[in-house]
Amino acid sequence: MITLCGIPLSNYYNKAKLVLLEKGIPFTEEYVRTHSHEESVLSCSPLGKVPFIKTPHGPLCESQAIVEYLEAAYPETPRLIPAHPYEAAKVRELITYVELHLELVARELYPEAYFGGQVSDGTKKRVARVLPEHIQAFKRLAKFGPYLAGDSFTLADCAAWVSLPLVGMTTKIIYGEDFLAAAGIDWKPYAKLIGERPHALKVAADRKADQERSLSAAKS
Repeated sequence: MITLCGIPLSNYYNKAKLVLLEKGIPFTEEYVRTHSHEESVLSCSPLGKVPFIKTPHGPLCESQAIVEYLEAAYPETPRLIPAHPYEAAKVRELITYVELHLELVARELYPEAYFGGQVSDGTKKRVARVLPEHIQAFKRLAKFGPYLAGDSFTLADCAAWVSLPLVGMTTKIIYGEDFLAAAGIDWKPYAKLIGERPHALKVAADRKADQERSLSAAKS
């Protein structure tokens, strides 16, 4: 049995969770806050990051390593990476662009956008310079046909559904403009398409419930 550890507010946790659900893999969930210094966490995720999973073979951290393991360990369930090596590589290429070149850049703005902190003007200027260039590069690769890599739902959609909205919403909050939309990437219909899948609805409902619990705890 797989145990998924982390918090439902994490987009990378939800990426792994969506893959588990889509592939029909039995799993349980364990609530673990990010950056924990508990030895029980560090022994599974040395930086204390979430998500990580516990498997019959041992622990595994980093969301892309996790979903690649799930795809390889459960090949009899619906494939989320194409069988053809080139098409499989194109899916991985898209995931890299979404997570490394888009979400990770926008993430520098999260402290101010969502957590009541402040981001320096220098950081804002740098993100405003780099992110539009990266978005244009991503636009050359993404097919939205209707899925990110073409006509089939893949791991790239599990990554994009949890991260593209964050990029758009974060830039709207900080700069007053959705950088994705400004570049001609109409991500909202795509997010709706993926979000209407039964397993995505489950992930979204769990995330909303956890968010409400967190807000309630903060007020009490």
